[in-house]
Amino acid sequence: MSEMEQLLRLMERLRDPQEGCPWDREQTFASIVPHTLEEAYEVADAIEEGDWSGLPDELGDLLFQVVFYAQLGKESGAFDFATVVTAIRDKLIRRHPHVFGDEEVASAADQSRRWEQHKAAERIGKTAQGRAPSALDGVAGALPAVQRAGKLQSRAIRAGFEWPRDEDLFAKVDEELGELREEVTAGASMQRKTHEVGDLLFAMVGLAHRLGVDPETALRESNRRFGTRFRTMEERALEEGKALEDCTIDELKALWQQAKRATE
Repeated sequence: MSEMEQLLRLMERLRDPQEGCPWDREQTFASIVPHTLEEAYEVADAIEEGDWSGLPDELGDLLFQVVFYAQLGKESGAFDFATVVTAIRDKLIRRHPHVFGDEEVASAADQSRRWEQHKAAERIGKTAQGRAPSALDGVAGALPAVQRAGKLQSRAIRAGFEWPRDEDLFAKVDEELGELREEVTAGASMQRKTHEVGDLLFAMVGLAHRLGVDPETALRESNRRFGTRFRTMEERALEEGKALEDCTIDELKALWQQAKRATE
């Protein structure tokens, strides 16, 4: 029996109505989605930290999520693990005709363009009857907001909706920031402020992509830097016999600058 077959059998046992695990038996497709997202981010964390010894463990946790969904699908009669494997195998063959067929590509850029063409053709095939296909079809609503904003903008760009110059995107960010400032100054409602903050963030995502920067990765790195610097501030304050909440604003600014210099 292969390792994969052993894992599938183990999953069946965990879901066994009589002898399985009570927690595993209670789970549904919806209830394990948060765990799937968490495991995917733990894989990303391991890669970002260069934790190559821990990465197999994190990948195993993520693989188990796929096996869990497959078991739920099998129990409901909708699909099973073989269906999942066949679907991805067929999709990869379909989207790589230059490898498995007669199509030729001249470069990685050409391949990326062909890949998007194949995906677009598949989306048209999945479009609900009675509704015209859109370049935005298939962008999952459950994606993290920053990632989804990037995908929506990438699709719009491929459809021809793109600012011609970098400066246009800088101007768009300035415009959205100005609109937010106006709303705040005018005492706008929370709904209006939320609207303008969203527009500003969306514009920033567009600028990041124009500069070749992945905004999700950039923000994750900023989060990491902030965490490191904040902990350094706490340590420096304790060395002076204080807690951060006991420091004046000038002392906090000085501690922050010290932390930045120490972590650059």
